[in-house]
Amino acid sequence: MNETEDWLTRYGDSHAAVASPLVFWAAVPLVVVGVVGLLWWIPVPEEFETISPLVNWGSLFLMAATVYYFIISVPLAIGMLPFVIGVAWVQVWLESSQYSPLHVASGFLLAGIVGLLLGRRQERPLVQVLKDLQLMMIGPAWLLSVLYRRMGIPI
Repeated sequence: MNETEDWLTRYGDSHAAVASPLVFWAAVPLVVVGVVGLLWWIPVPEEFETISPLVNWGSLFLMAATVYYFIISVPLAIGMLPFVIGVAWVQVWLESSQYSPLHVASGFLLAGIVGLLLGRRQERPLVQVLKDLQLMMIGPAWLLSVLYRRMGIPI
């Protein structure tokens, strides 16, 4: 078993007892969008802004996650690109919308955490949710790996 499959297997094993998979599957992307949204609005050094208005802590986090995906698995990385681009697009759209990006990001994060808690009706769900937050960028890749396996696509 390679390192990628080991990571995904361990993540999957820790989520085998998820009580509501549909709720869990919806909550994982909400957490990612919320965290990236909060990172997006942390003030950046002036040098970042001179490069591009899109260079910020959230976009840097997404770039690092994308590099990590390519390191662990090229097929997963290619599959994750639409998700990563979608998360960035939501943040860019929020900049030009009438909504407060900080409030929306906080709402997504809160909804995602509540979803993770509801999806885990077991002993010590808060501890498991904290682990989910630590591995938040593995979660979407794991969800994609489940779909890949069902479709027979090698990881």
